[in-house]
This record gives sequence, C-alpha cells and structure tokens, in this order.
Amino acid sequence: MQSVGVIGAGQMGAGIAQVSAQAGYRVFLSDMDLAHAQKGKEGIARQLDRLVAKDKMEAQERDVLLGRIEPVAGFEPMAAAGLVIEAATEREDIKRGIFEQVGKVLGHQAVLASNTSSIPITRLAQASPDPKRFVGVHFFNPVPLMGLIELIRGLATADETVKIVETYARALGKRVVHANDAPGFIVNRVLMPMLNEACFALGEGVATIPDIDAACQLGLNHPMGPLTLADFIGLDTCLNICHVLYAGTGDPKFRAAPLLVKYVEAGWLGKKTGRGFYDYSGETPVPTR
Repeated sequence: MQSVGVIGAGQMGAGIAQVSAQAGYRVFLSDMDLAHAQKGKEGIARQLDRLVAKDKMEAQERDVLLGRIEPVAGFEPMAAAGLVIEAATEREDIKRGIFEQVGKVLGHQAVLASNTSSIPITRLAQASPDPKRFVGVHFFNPVPLMGLIELIRGLATADETVKIVETYARALGKRVVHANDAPGFIVNRVLMPMLNEACFALGEGVATIPDIDAACQLGLNHPMGPLTLADFIGLDTCLNICHVLYAGTGDPKFRAAPLLVKYVEAGWLGKKTGRGFYDYSGETPVPTR
C-alpha cells in the first residue's frame, strides 16, 4: 500500500492526511469539492510553517511532505489507494452515502475504513462494497500529536484487513488498541459521560464554566477542563456521540444534557465556529456565561 485516500478535509481529515504523508504515503485528500480539499491542504501547510518557524522541521521536509498530498475532487482518484479513510462529520447518513459512492471505484484489494468515533462498524459496513474489507480506524484530535488509534472490527471484518491497518498505524508511529464493536468503543464510552455531566452541572448552576474546568483540570490532573475539551472536539460531535450511545445502549446515563442540545441548536459548536462554552473571537478565550 503506497497510497492513502482521505475523505473529508476538515480538522480530522487534514490531520490524518498530514501524518500519512509524513510516514511516506502518497495521499489523495477529498472533500465536498476541490476548493474545500485545497483549503484542507492549505491548513496543513500553515501547521507545518509553524513547525519550520520553531526549528522543529526543515523547510525541505515540509515541502516534500506537502508534495505527497494531492487535493482531489470526487472519489475517482481513490481507485489508486490501498486504504481509504472516511473522516466526515459524525452522522451516519452522510457516512453511508460516502461509502456507497467510493465503493464504486474502490480497488478489489483496498481497505475502506471509517474514522467514526461512536457509530457501530458492523452497521456501517453494510453500505460498503465488501464488509470483509471494512474497519473502524478512530484517530484522536489533534492527529499529529495524539499517539492513539482505536481499531474496531465489525462482525465481518477479515483478519487480513486488521493486519493492513495495524501495519499502517505502526508506520505512523501510533499505538493501536482493539475495541469491540460497541457504541462509543473505549475512549468515548468513558469520556462522553464526563463531558455530558459537566454540561448538566453547568446547566443546573452547580458552578461556573471556569470553576468546572479548573476543578477537573486540577482536581483530576487533566490537561484541560471538560468544557474546554468539549469545545475543542466540537459540541455537535459530542451531541451526536451522546445520541449514538443512548440509542445503542438504552441507558439513560447517556441522555444528552439539555444545555448541550441548546448550544448546538444555537450554532455554538465550539472552537471551530468561534463560540461554544467559550468565546474565541479574541486573543484569549472568554467564558460565554
């Protein structure tokens, strides 16, 4: 496998494209159209420019890495990829539509993977051309810095498919953990109830945004508070994962906090929209309530 296709040029997809290129793979980066794919590559270039400015990367290395990433329109170029990774928004209907379309051009030996953070792989695999060559490959944000990949096999996923992804992950320098095909897998099964409970606490007036974050950051020795982390992940993504966990388990502990629902309805999705639990319009984030 010399080429990797990445579908979705947002924060996650761009990160996957960057680490894949850094590992020596040729990358086809696609999105809704060529302009969005090119914007994704431009974002990668800005990240690398910062590394060069800090003497953490040579300019020549940056140029070589960027030269391996090709923004593309449509899915036809994915026919040349040995591994295609979907990194679209966490909505099952969107993902299934992508799998149906890319399946028309996917190579006969190529692996199709989803970067879903919660949706069952066995169910998603039904929209793929061959469930034996379909697998969950959950990266974490920011992809270049986070050393983990959750690998989730569906009911039909072949052993050879798992081996291909494990080889790819090792080439990226990532640690692989294996999760069963259960809602939320490992990390989000544990993490989302905490973030959701922080939203309940805020909505019920237990404490302010800064105090909830500071309490968890210092009291639990976490690198950031739960509301800051939710903003960083994206409140819409957090809400979608809560919905998947609740629907998949029927356990009321996964019921989404009303305040989280309200923020998403308002379009306050976190850092990516400039406002969530914090306002990011200035140099320093400011709590919104």
